[in-house]
Amino acid sequence: MDSNLEKQPKPDKSPRQSVTFDPVTYAALERLSKEKRVSIAWVVREASVRYVAEEAPLPLFQQDR
Repeated sequence: MDSNLEKQPKPDKSPRQSVTFDPVTYAALERLSKEKRVSIAWVVREASVRYVAEEAPLPLFQQDR
């Protein structure tokens, strides 16, 4: 197999991003994640999806749910 093909990202692989939160925001994310019994990452993804859906004009953003 061609080694260039092996290095290409898989179509189903989601991009990753690292973020830094101030302590108050992080505490709120921890509380929300515990209340919902989900990870902090899930809360951040959900909030991001909602924000982009509100701010980005359609059809630029269409959610694949």
